[in-house]
Amino acid sequence: MSREFKAVKCPSEELSITNAVIVNENDFKDCSHVYVSTTPRSEFLFTILAHSSMPPGNMGFNASHRKWASIMLNSPIQVRPVKLNTKTQCIGTIVMEVDFFAKKGQQALTIDSDKMAAEFSMSFGGRAFTVDEPLVFRYDKKLFAARIKEVEVIDYTHVDSKGKLAGKPQVANFGLLTPNSVIVFEKLEGSLIAFTGKAKGKSTYQSIINPDWDFTKLGIGGLDEEFSGIFRRAFASRVFPPEVIEQLGMKHVRGILLYGPPGTGKTLMARQIGKMLNAREPQIVNGPQILDKYVGESEANIRKLFAAAEEEEKRCGSASGLHIIIFDEIDAICKARGSVAGNTAVHDTVVNQLLTKLDGVEQLNNILVIGMTNRKDMIDEALIRPGRLEVQMEIGLPNEHGRVQILNIHTETMRSHDKLAPDVDIQELASLTKNFSGAEIEGLVRAAQSTAMNRLIKATNKVEVDTEAIEKLKITRADFLHGLQHDIKPAFGSSKEELDVFLCQGILTWGEPVSRVLTDSALVISQIKNSDQTSLITMLLEGPPGAGKTALAAKIAKGSDLPFMKLCTPENMIGYTEAAKCQVIKKIFDDAYKSPLSCIVMDDIERLLDYVPVGPRFSNLVLQAMLVLLKKNPPQGHKLLIIGTTSRKDVLRDFEMLPLFKTVAHVSAISTCDQLLTVLDSSEVFTDKELQEVHRKLDGRWLFIGIKTLLALIDMAKQMESGLRADKLMNLLEDLNAIGYNQVP
Repeated sequence: MSREFKAVKCPSEELSITNAVIVNENDFKDCSHVYVSTTPRSEFLFTILAHSSMPPGNMGFNASHRKWASIMLNSPIQVRPVKLNTKTQCIGTIVMEVDFFAKKGQQALTIDSDKMAAEFSMSFGGRAFTVDEPLVFRYDKKLFAARIKEVEVIDYTHVDSKGKLAGKPQVANFGLLTPNSVIVFEKLEGSLIAFTGKAKGKSTYQSIINPDWDFTKLGIGGLDEEFSGIFRRAFASRVFPPEVIEQLGMKHVRGILLYGPPGTGKTLMARQIGKMLNAREPQIVNGPQILDKYVGESEANIRKLFAAAEEEEKRCGSASGLHIIIFDEIDAICKARGSVAGNTAVHDTVVNQLLTKLDGVEQLNNILVIGMTNRKDMIDEALIRPGRLEVQMEIGLPNEHGRVQILNIHTETMRSHDKLAPDVDIQELASLTKNFSGAEIEGLVRAAQSTAMNRLIKATNKVEVDTEAIEKLKITRADFLHGLQHDIKPAFGSSKEELDVFLCQGILTWGEPVSRVLTDSALVISQIKNSDQTSLITMLLEGPPGAGKTALAAKIAKGSDLPFMKLCTPENMIGYTEAAKCQVIKKIFDDAYKSPLSCIVMDDIERLLDYVPVGPRFSNLVLQAMLVLLKKNPPQGHKLLIIGTTSRKDVLRDFEMLPLFKTVAHVSAISTCDQLLTVLDSSEVFTDKELQEVHRKLDGRWLFIGIKTLLALIDMAKQMESGLRADKLMNLLEDLNAIGYNQVP
């Protein structure tokens, strides 16, 4: 039967650390354990200890037990005696997490777990312990706090297969501690205590990976391989116990550099690495925040970042936690020494300070520095050697599988709330977003959402929202396509729109010369996609002005359907200095090297070189840059197709550029009457009678005109009345000196 008692404090500190409930010696007789409940549904098992200082009708609890059982001082509690079964409820093994009771000011301490277990067993033998129960005990003149983690009892009534009694271990919620119980101590996460001895049980080191880490919840897509590579290089050594690392004589990686185009997830990955690890709260700093106008302050800011790690390393040694420092835009403070003009040389001293902290005389083994940059080429080379920012991972544009992951992440909330229309195909959107970064894909989702919401807004004299339709709002496939067409364009990647301008009139196969060029281009495209022998393929389209070289180059580039297509044309560099033009051309090639398959169209090469026949004059700086870039092989695993066009093949030969193009295709002008009539007939502008008239007037005369020029003349003749167009076309050809009776000029 239960009785009502009043809960009070323990009479003394010494009685508190007995971890028993203090009662009056007359309240309980022939009873060692009780169930205490504050509500009908909750009962907690305690060992009782009689003491004369406790008044009758009262029970004394220490602070830890009051908090655990939700017991309020001076409140009534229900108590009923219980007798534990020594045949089925004796503890075989008990596991408890241990830390200092007062953590402040404590130094790292190594404890022999065998000796602690022996003393604990002598002090608390015969006591009942429950899973999650907090304890306070004294050992070696120090006060420790513990929490019961696991209890395994032995059932001595179990009968084995031979019919004999045999103890059977089984997991339990509580049990009775006996002299034969095995006591296993584990240090609490983040504790400065380390255990040695045969009874230390499970690993006493802290796992570097957060047990609550779930990759699917990080909100990162398309970076599976990068995460795997970083883990292998930077964190694998931290998973093993410190003694194993010491036996290997191994040092942990202390620095990671993430580089790549903007918007690909470098900052997001760095933040999630901090969440993934059992580490101190990451320090996130932007590069420019380090710099200070006062002498010496920039270097002091660097030292402050490492101060906490240094202090903990000195105090705790190998038990120190991991300190993560994340540098966003690290190129702002770590430019190559000597590259920044000025007399203060503050950038140089900041780099020197960071170098010494990462791998100087006093090496820290409890730090991880993560740097992020779009410009790896600007960073001082001493910073990226092994021992400093040792692991360098390129975070590039996501492939199609990665884009599917990113789209699923950004549309998950819409799907869960039934706001995504059934016609939205994530796989289709992934195929349509080539060269999109993760940030641009997120922008596309926002653009689609804005388009859908705009359908419910009526903007007349005032803005009105169709509130009745809000509940039915869904993001459709058309909303995503509208965003692709009008709102979001990839900053890195394809120049399809520029190429489309040159293909507005299509490609007209007016004769064998055009068919030959298209056949050669098909072979080149097949080679760039399938060949394992060649990583750099160059093709030159040469011919007279107006022959359609640029349109054919655009046709070849678009037909290749490579992930990266870029147009390098003189009209985009009007007014540029020689140095600026070299930088633009170099950036186009650098961007192309980041994609596995790339195509660059270099239109009107002689104009890119600023060539004029008077003199002759040209830009030697641009020429030398192009000679280098046309010869340079892309990085391993990457392929590059370069398509050039020129109207001055002889000039490229003089510049020693022609041999760099392995395939040279001649784009002919229209030079026969049959070729001309094919173009005129396909235009559907001229009647049969007019075509016969053109044929009659060309009889015995030479013809030489580019397809581009001819199409412009046909469009002009089209403005005339039917029946007069043939005469007008012939007049225009004569005015251009495109036909004649003598030899071709």
